[in-house]
Amino acid sequence: MATLFINAHPKPYSPSYTQKMQHYFIAQWKKLNPNQNITVINLSEMDIPCLNDEMLTLFSQQMIGAKLSQAEQVLLYRMQQILVQFKLHHRVVIAMPLHNFNITAKLKDYMDNILIARETFRYTENGSVGLMTDDRKVFLLQSSGGIYENHERYTPLEFSQMYLREMFVNIMGFDKFYIARAQGTAIRSQNDVLIEGFRNIDTQLADFCQ
Repeated sequence: MATLFINAHPKPYSPSYTQKMQHYFIAQWKKLNPNQNITVINLSEMDIPCLNDEMLTLFSQQMIGAKLSQAEQVLLYRMQQILVQFKLHHRVVIAMPLHNFNITAKLKDYMDNILIARETFRYTENGSVGLMTDDRKVFLLQSSGGIYENHERYTPLEFSQMYLREMFVNIMGFDKFYIARAQGTAIRSQNDVLIEGFRNIDTQLADFCQ
């Protein structure tokens, strides 16, 4: 099963908890899939169009069937490259730190390039319908300074996993969403954080790979 690993950390090579979760996940993944390759991308190193005036103008031009300028054609080609790569992989892993209760900026840009009507979802009279329904799963590896799971105050503020879960499952139609947290990095020992995070990976990885 083709697997895409998306590192959304702004510093992908730093000795961060995100990197440690990534290395552990890939090592365990390879044990279960010794004859398969995993595609790893670092969003911080990619040219990812952002949702600005140029992208909105492109969408408008496409809707009315207008001829695209050279700059618009270049923008469209880059967006299509990102979208095609994404759609070729039925298993997606996202590794990211929690930034201000939400996903990182580059990951939001990436999401804006794959949440494309008539490509990964479509609109109907009864609302949107996902088009990515052919046995697809996504696994989120999330590190955070605080503890958000089952926390009276902070759990409702964990917008990152709420957003990603709904976009992948509810909007695009993915079958399953998994999450492994390395949480409390600012208040717990590294050993405790990673033991818990790795255990969360171990208990879900086999099902994710099926």
